[in-house]
Amino acid sequence: MENSNKSRRSVAAHAWFTRNLRWLCFLLLLVCLGPGRSNALGADASRLSDDAFLDSLEHAAFDYFWNEANPTNGLVRDRSTPESKSSIAAVGFGLSAINVAIERGWITREAGRARVTVTLQTFLNGAQSDQPSGIIGTHGWFYHFLEMDTAVRAWRCELSSIDTILFLAGAIDSAQFFDRPIASETRIRSDVQQLIGRVDWNWMANRSNSFSMGWHPETGFIARRWIGYNEAMILYLIALGAVESGVVAASNSAPLQVSWEAWTEGYQWRTNYDQAYIEFPPLFGHQYSHCWVDFRGITDAWLRPHRITYFENSRRATLAQQAYCVSASGRFHNYGPLEWGITSSDGPHGYSGRGSPPAENDDGTIAPTAVGGSLPFAPEVCLPTLRHLDAEYGDRLWTRYGFRDAYNRTGNWWGAGRPRD
Repeated sequence: MENSNKSRRSVAAHAWFTRNLRWLCFLLLLVCLGPGRSNALGADASRLSDDAFLDSLEHAAFDYFWNEANPTNGLVRDRSTPESKSSIAAVGFGLSAINVAIERGWITREAGRARVTVTLQTFLNGAQSDQPSGIIGTHGWFYHFLEMDTAVRAWRCELSSIDTILFLAGAIDSAQFFDRPIASETRIRSDVQQLIGRVDWNWMANRSNSFSMGWHPETGFIARRWIGYNEAMILYLIALGAVESGVVAASNSAPLQVSWEAWTEGYQWRTNYDQAYIEFPPLFGHQYSHCWVDFRGITDAWLRPHRITYFENSRRATLAQQAYCVSASGRFHNYGPLEWGITSSDGPHGYSGRGSPPAENDDGTIAPTAVGGSLPFAPEVCLPTLRHLDAEYGDRLWTRYGFRDAYNRTGNWWGAGRPRD
C-alpha cells in the first residue's frame, strides 16, 4: 500500500492469493443476518466453557446460512422471514460459512461442495443486461437483492458494488478452500475465475479514480463514491488484486484509474476515549473486510506514520465504543462495560445506520453482532459481554439461529426471530 507499484502489488496480491484467515468468531459477525438461537444453548449455557459457548453460537449462525438458503440456486435470505428476498452479501458470507462448517465437521465436504457449485452456477448463468427487470446484473456486477426463486432483480434495488464484492469475497474463499485436484473442485475454481474475470471494473469507476456505490438502470450511477474508511476496503483490494494478477476480461483491458490513494484520501483520524484510530462509527465497517483478509501486521503509507496496523485500528474502534457506552449509561440505563455494541441494525423504528463514537443514530439499540464481530480484535472485552448477554436475557434475546439482530431495553423492543424447534 505504499505509493510504489511494488508495494501496491504486494498488498493487492495479499487479498487475492493469500488463504483467508477463518476467525474463531467469523460466524458471530454474521448473526445479524439470521436472528435466533440454537437448541444447543439452554438454561445451563452459563456452565459451558468459553470454547463450547462459542462453538454452539457459531454452529447456530451457520444453520441460518444453510437452512435459510434455496438449495436449488444457493440464494440466502436477507432475513429469516418467509417473505425475505435474497441479499447477495448474505450469499457471500454463506459461501465462507460453508467452508467453516466443513472444517468443523457440521456438514460433509460433498454436501458443501454441491451447494457451492449450485450457487456459483446461479450467478454465472443469470442473465446480464442493462434492462431494468428479469436480470441478475450487468457488466459482471449484481443487484443487491434478488428474488429467492428466480434469482432476478428484486424491487427497484441498486446494482451494488460493495454487495457484489462481498459475494465475490465468499466465492474467492470457496476457490481457495476447494483446492483438490478433482473435477468437481476444479470446476469451482474455474467458475470463480470466470466470475472475477468478467467484472468490468472501469465501468463501475465511471471515469474516476474511485468506485461508485452502485448503479440503477432507471437513473444511472449513484453519485456517492467509496472514499474513506468503511466496509469497502475489500472492494479495492479485490479490484486491484484482480487487475495486477491479470484476471480480467478483454473488455477490461483499458488501464484502471482506480487507486488505493483515492480510497485513503477520505480517512479521518480521530481520538475517542483515549483511542486514536481511523474513525467510522458503525462497527461493521471495522469488521467486514477482516472476514477474508488477515490484517495483522498490515499497514500502508497512510497508517504508517501513526504506527498502527489495520488490525489494531479495528481493536481501538472496538475499545472506544465500549468506553462510549460506559459513558452513556446515564442516558440508557443498561449501557455499560458488559452491555454495548452499536452498528447498523434493526431497531424499534426500523433499520438504521447506528454507530459510535461519535454517536450516530444512537437510540439505545444494542446489536450483539457488533460485539461478536470484534471478538478477534478485543476478546478480553467482547467475550465477557457475549456471555453476559446470554446470562442476562436468555430466550428474550435468543431463538433458533443464535442472537437476535438487536434489542432496545429503553423501548422494551426485541428483534424478530424464529422460535426454537
